[in-house]
Amino acid sequence: MPFFEIGPKAYIYGKESVALAVAADEAAQKYDVDVIYTALCVDIPAIAAAVSRLKVFAQHMDSLMPGRGIGMALPEALKEAGAHGTLLNHAEASMELNEINKAIKRADESQLATLVCADTVEEACAIAHLGPNMILAESPGLIGGGVRSESDMEKIGRTNEAIGKIDPDIMVMHSAGISGGSDVYNVILAGADATGSTSGIIKAADPKRMVDEMIRAVREAYDKRSGEEG
Repeated sequence: MPFFEIGPKAYIYGKESVALAVAADEAAQKYDVDVIYTALCVDIPAIAAAVSRLKVFAQHMDSLMPGRGIGMALPEALKEAGAHGTLLNHAEASMELNEINKAIKRADESQLATLVCADTVEEACAIAHLGPNMILAESPGLIGGGVRSESDMEKIGRTNEAIGKIDPDIMVMHSAGISGGSDVYNVILAGADATGSTSGIIKAADPKRMVDEMIRAVREAYDKRSGEEG
């Protein structure tokens, strides 16, 4: 079953972020869709306490061990705060490949799932060899409100195939340029294991309604895809 990811970045925080997470949790239950919510570290405990179906992820995690390390996100601390996993290597917090490798290993040790970003098929394949749970393939040019072209849609199948040859257990998420339910529907129908949105939700006239629309679209596209495959 595909999933959906909501990445509020630092556009919202505190009570506003908790409220959006609760709306997403309600939609996740209504449509029976798994939803990841990548929260600011300081908001993880409040969000985790307010939801039941939602999977709360940190927006970043460092590979350090308990001990020295000022201003970093410690894996064990994220887990205790209520996080289910972490996002890694986003274009706005990029990491070297060796650091991604260490972070994935530390996440595994701390029982945190990993969603690792890649901006090219080549980078996605390199990351696939490191054994993350999920890879988020997104073109930097689409982040923040870009529009998906036909070539972006065709890239979904090629990326899935390339990663699948390395590790078929890795789920592949295709995001960026997702502004409404129709974009979600088309990406999932094209074969993505997941998609997600930031700007399309945060900048919407009614973010909670947009969350419902997008999560519903995941369910509808998956049901359509399953029917065609069956």
